[in-house]
Amino acid sequence: MSGLYEELRTALNQEQAIAIATLLRGTDHVGAKLLIYPDAVTHGTLGDPELDQRVSSDAEQAIWSGKAAIHSYTLENTAMAQEQIDVFIEGFPPPPELIIVGAGHIAIPLTTFARALNYRVVIIDARSAFATPERFPHANELIVAWPDEVLQQRTLYPSTSVAVLTHDPKFDEPTLKVILTRRVGYVGAIGSRKTSAERAERLLQQGLTEEQIKCIHGPIGLDIGARTPEEIALSIMAEIVAQRHGKI
Repeated sequence: MSGLYEELRTALNQEQAIAIATLLRGTDHVGAKLLIYPDAVTHGTLGDPELDQRVSSDAEQAIWSGKAAIHSYTLENTAMAQEQIDVFIEGFPPPPELIIVGAGHIAIPLTTFARALNYRVVIIDARSAFATPERFPHANELIVAWPDEVLQQRTLYPSTSVAVLTHDPKFDEPTLKVILTRRVGYVGAIGSRKTSAERAERLLQQGLTEEQIKCIHGPIGLDIGARTPEEIALSIMAEIVAQRHGKI
């Protein structure tokens, strides 16, 4: 048991996504614990393989919501009678991450706002003249490469938000094709309503579904009448936070 606690402590110190489940009532294993990582990777056991599997499904949701709650399950015991099981599940999501694709003028204040809200910020742009430490001193990670190639290899989670700010179809459309097949919390792409509609049509022709395309917030950001880069960045960050808390 102490090994699981040490593993949990290590995961939390490294800001990894994880959940812990504790058996409260039922069977002979009260107090047993199960650690659950994303994609249902588990360590430990609650004493029953079926229960471990069912708890893992609920724990996956708890990881990203950060909620703690008691869950009840009904299992068949050896006498073919039903047994009520109570399990306490607590989720620990990683810090929210914002990936900004396109290191233009809006990305600078957006990075500042996101960092102030404790987001981990990653800047990706193939243009080395834009993606520089001098322009983005507060970014956690600065990547000079084609965004779609980077994101294809990168693990993305429901706690990840992606803001596509490239203004260029050769960057943003391959990027969106990658992102929209993954489990991310927010996808936004810059552009007017006309630009967004035209982009959506091209993405349909490239094989994305209407359901996937509807996940794009475009024009990006809440409609607050933003004009300056700082105001636009504020509207984007407000929309990301609203999406994260289920307000839109």
